[in-house]
Amino acid sequence: MISVRHLSKTFGRLVVLKEVNVEIDKGEVISVIGPSGCGKSTFLRCLNLLERPTGGEIIIDGIHLLDKKTNVFQLRQKMGMVFQSFNLFSHLMVIENIMLGPVHLLRMNRPEAFEEGMKLLAMVGLAEKAYAYPDELSGGQKQRLAIARALAMKPEIVLFDEPTSALDPTMVSEVLAVIRRLAADGMTMMIVTHEMRFARDVSTRVLYMDEGIIYEEGTPRQIYDRPAREKTRNFVHKIRTYSYEIRSRTFDLYALNAGIETFCRKQFIAENQIFHIQLILEELIVNQLLVRQEDPVALDVMVGYSEESGAVEISLHYAGGPYNPFDEAEEEDDLSMVLLRKLAQKREYAFQDSVNRLKMIL
Repeated sequence: MISVRHLSKTFGRLVVLKEVNVEIDKGEVISVIGPSGCGKSTFLRCLNLLERPTGGEIIIDGIHLLDKKTNVFQLRQKMGMVFQSFNLFSHLMVIENIMLGPVHLLRMNRPEAFEEGMKLLAMVGLAEKAYAYPDELSGGQKQRLAIARALAMKPEIVLFDEPTSALDPTMVSEVLAVIRRLAADGMTMMIVTHEMRFARDVSTRVLYMDEGIIYEEGTPRQIYDRPAREKTRNFVHKIRTYSYEIRSRTFDLYALNAGIETFCRKQFIAENQIFHIQLILEELIVNQLLVRQEDPVALDVMVGYSEESGAVEISLHYAGGPYNPFDEAEEEDDLSMVLLRKLAQKREYAFQDSVNRLKMIL
């Protein structure tokens, strides 16, 4: 249905999108997630030329959207757009907001447009508000009206740009319920959203965007339960992280401990747990790992805090041959490692791509 190839978008020297590639098939519900400023909304706006891409291709049903000979107006009719700020006409009644596009753009006669509009209002639960004005509606009702207005143009795909971000939490569920109904009816949709549970429940595919690209994509189960990349996992599980690189045997341990303390206090981690994190890292780095490192030293430290579970993770990535200090210590009478095993009872170790990866969950 839609093929996006090597799409890029820059604003002056600011690179927002680079090498975005994706295929969108009929009937798919694609959620686009990622940190703020990663290009999600810009990507959506490029699809219907609200923003002109700097480079690449957008092909809709075999037609190149960016070709100068293409009738952009006709192709745009295939795509409805729902904005986070509603973009309703405040001087028109609810039913008039819906009728405007079909009458003036689709050349539909007014009685037919009225009838179709009332059906759409009934579908989104707003039939009784047909003769009200947008300013008389709640935020959730305004967004449901915006969805009905987009559907009035009979699009083949609907693009949602963070449709719940401007709403109070109590109004979010009513808008998501309408989108769920559209998904159940087989409407093709692409949804930029921060609603993680909704994206997991309703999507057929999830795109995680970061660094101006589609960083990882897959089914909701793949992205949320088994993400292949660390950034994806940190984002979907709401893991805040602190990172520190060690490239010398004489690294600044005090700076590392101070950074950990500052990070942990921001997450309201208990004082005794902060001490345990520092103790684990000092013992592992100074007494176990650095003594076995060859030059040049390559050791990366990450402390993560999950907002969802409250768990603290400690990750160490280090060069050298396969070496798990916890396994080695099993065979030795090492009291410090006995203590560390009690503090970090959940541990995972892997040797991948010539890198040791040790993760501990406190």
